[in-house]
Amino acid sequence: MANVLYPLFKEKLFNPGTLGTTSGTAVDLIDDTIKIALIDLGTYTYSAAHEFWSSASSALVGTAATLASKTITSGTFDAADVTYTAVTGNSIEALIIFKDTGTASTSPLICFIDVKSGGGGISVTPNGGDITITFSASGIFSI
Repeated sequence: MANVLYPLFKEKLFNPGTLGTTSGTAVDLIDDTIKIALIDLGTYTYSAAHEFWSSASSALVGTAATLASKTITSGTFDAADVTYTAVTGNSIEALIIFKDTGTASTSPLICFIDVKSGGGGISVTPNGGDITITFSASGIFSI
């Protein structure tokens, strides 16, 4: 699976408040609470039809982290690297970025990052140690 922006997120960007099933739920990558989650692909399968965190939340390993120092430059979204501490649980083969509204069924999915097949064959089995996500110097994603 390739790394992708969720199609319904792209609709929210191009026409906030009128497309998707959450009419009125726009996504502001800078001012909204944007989180990144470690995902077990044994529990979650990407679908272009998925719109909300509730579609993927059962595959969460550990706790989703809030992205800090977010920027958008020339259409590229970036944020500070993230460190998860003392991670335990199922294997991790993907990351999902989403807007956290406080309710999984209204929290829009933004980006699916497949670190197993799309990111160099990485699969991590947590052992209680820290896991650091280091974003590319080119940013997390571009539009």
